[in-house]
This record gives sequence, structure tokens and C-alpha cells, in this order.
Amino acid sequence: MTTSDPIPADRVPARATWRDYLSLTKPKVISLLLWTTITAMFMAERGVPDLWLLVVVSLAGYMSAGSAGVFNMIIDRDIDLKMARTAQRPTTSGLISTRDAAAFGGALQILSFAMLWVWATPLSAWMSLAGFLTYVVVYTQLLKRNTWHNIVLGGAAGCFPPLVGWAAVTGDLNLFAWFLFAIIFFWTPVHFWALALMIKEEYREVGIPMLPVVHGDKLTVAQIGLYAIYTVVLSIMPVFFREVGAIYFVSAAGLGGWLLVLSWRLYRHVMAGKAVERKVAVPLYLYSMLYLALLFVAAAADRMIFAALS
Repeated sequence: MTTSDPIPADRVPARATWRDYLSLTKPKVISLLLWTTITAMFMAERGVPDLWLLVVVSLAGYMSAGSAGVFNMIIDRDIDLKMARTAQRPTTSGLISTRDAAAFGGALQILSFAMLWVWATPLSAWMSLAGFLTYVVVYTQLLKRNTWHNIVLGGAAGCFPPLVGWAAVTGDLNLFAWFLFAIIFFWTPVHFWALALMIKEEYREVGIPMLPVVHGDKLTVAQIGLYAIYTVVLSIMPVFFREVGAIYFVSAAGLGGWLLVLSWRLYRHVMAGKAVERKVAVPLYLYSMLYLALLFVAAAADRMIFAALS
């Protein structure tokens, strides 16, 4: 079935509600993206950003990321229809037509770009659009179905939110902002492959070449461990450039240490010839989200506290 195939008449619900349109934006996925945007604003300000700017960037950031989610569902409609956990999405069930979903997603993106351009900075608007295009075009259309490098390269889409927040406050992007980008870039495979290990059979059934499907569990956990090391090393580096201080250093070391421990446990489990179990994969998957959230909080708190003391 392709994205243009009609839904059987007996499966088409009568009417969509605002909740159905909201679900198209993938609210659970957006929460962490929005968190990195907002905390980056506090880092850039070295204090509390202007309240109006905070509201504008938060709303525009949600709309831009939500728009990407909408177009992702439209493009992947044929795949979603075959997977149990996605078969009831509004775009696959027929609750919302492709035309209506595209109009909704397009309106979100246009409004988001305009809000950032007018009430934040043009650079923040361009960074937001870059994240949208990376997710929709680079990841969803070009990479996802063609290479196991999909999440490595396409994962760059999730690195743009802190650049949006930073640029909204300062109007430019310094070295520390790009460190934030790089940290998320190397963190993404750790987070996503931990999930992919648990649902690899679903990806195999629909022909998506995720790393565990193409090269197996052992190479996947080895790559997870490697990217976890990259992530921790990158998270410490801003200290040496004096962008952050002791509060951040202690936090990054502690948070990164536990990320490495969980990655090692998963690696050791799989390399011992055991099948992937939720008890070793889920803790890493869940903690990786907490890790990134707390790391960004630590950076924001560090810069705010030291700015207040100086």
C-alpha cells in the first residue's frame, strides 16, 4: 500500500477532533526537543530570558517540530499501516486525510517561521526550518528506507532545537551552541538504537534497514557503546573552553558515568550471546532521555549561577 492508497470505507471514521490533529504533532517526541530549546535560551541569556521571547520560541518551536511530525506521518503512511503500534495513527486509519494533514502541517511550519522571524531573530527562524527539512527530507525521505546510517545522519534534525533557542536570544551561534548540537548528534544513536533493539522485528517486517536489522545485535551494542563514549567526552569539552564551570563538570561527569555503565551492561549482555531483554535495553533507553534533560539543566544552571556571582 502506498501513501495514496485509499482507506477501505468501513475503516473511515466519521470525524476528526482537535485531539486527533494534536496527535499528528507527536507531543511526546516534541517534549524533549522543546526542553533543549528552552534550556539553551537560559544558557544563552546566562539568566532568565525575556518572558515574551520565551513564549514565542516555545510555541513556534512546538509548531515547527509538530509540522515535521505531521509530514513524517504522511510520508510513512504505508509503513505505519503495517505496524501494530502505528496502525491507528490518524493518517493511517483514515481519520484525517493526507490533504488535510498536509494543509495542517504546512500551516504550522509557515506560522512557526513567521513568528520566529518577526518576534525572535531571522537566524532562529532559519535554524528551525533547517531542523524541519533535515527530519522530513534528509531522514524520512532519503535515508530512513535506504541505509542503516539513517538515524546517525538524519538524527541531526534533533540537534537544531538548542540552536533555535540560542539564536533567538543572541542572534548568532557561538562555539558553545555548536557543542550543544554535537552532544545531541552523538547522543541520538545511543538513545534510538536502544529502542531499535527492542522493536527490530517490526522494522524488519516493513523493510526499514535499522542497524539491528542489517548488522545484528552485537554490532549495534558496540556502536551504542562507542557513541556513548563520544557523547560523554563531548559533554565535558565545554569546560576546557571555559563556557561552563564546576557545577556543570560534576553533573556531566556523574550523568555521563551512568550512561556508560548502562551502555556497558547492555554490551556485556549481548556479547555474552544472550538475546536482547527489556530489563537491559529499557533502562538505557529511558535513562538516555533523562540524561540529556538533566545535562542541559546543569549547563543552564551553571551559566546562570556563575553569571550572577561574577
